[in-house]
Amino acid sequence: MIWCGDKPEPAFSEPWHAQVFAITVALNEAGHFEWSAWAERFGATFKANGLAKELDGGADYFNAWLETLEEFLAETGIAGTGALQQLKTAWTEAYLSTPHGQPVNLAKPV
Repeated sequence: MIWCGDKPEPAFSEPWHAQVFAITVALNEAGHFEWSAWAERFGATFKANGLAKELDGGADYFNAWLETLEEFLAETGIAGTGALQQLKTAWTEAYLSTPHGQPVNLAKPV
């Protein structure tokens, strides 16, 4: 937590920011890549997208993080592009069919 005055501020502004960060850290800790290699890839994503502005750790930052992770998963064969696209589609469908304020749940794979 980041402390601002007498109230803590969350380290991540959205739950998915924490989740994509945790997945990346877990892959690193499992030996799938070195953190320096991750930092290089992440920087390349910013450069490729022309992100010349300072990022505040919000959606722009974590969208770039997610893009880097997806490319990494596909390039290394941990998860193929098709599997990633199917998962994105499933999440989109689940999100769109979930009433506002309710948790989003994926259907179990068949």
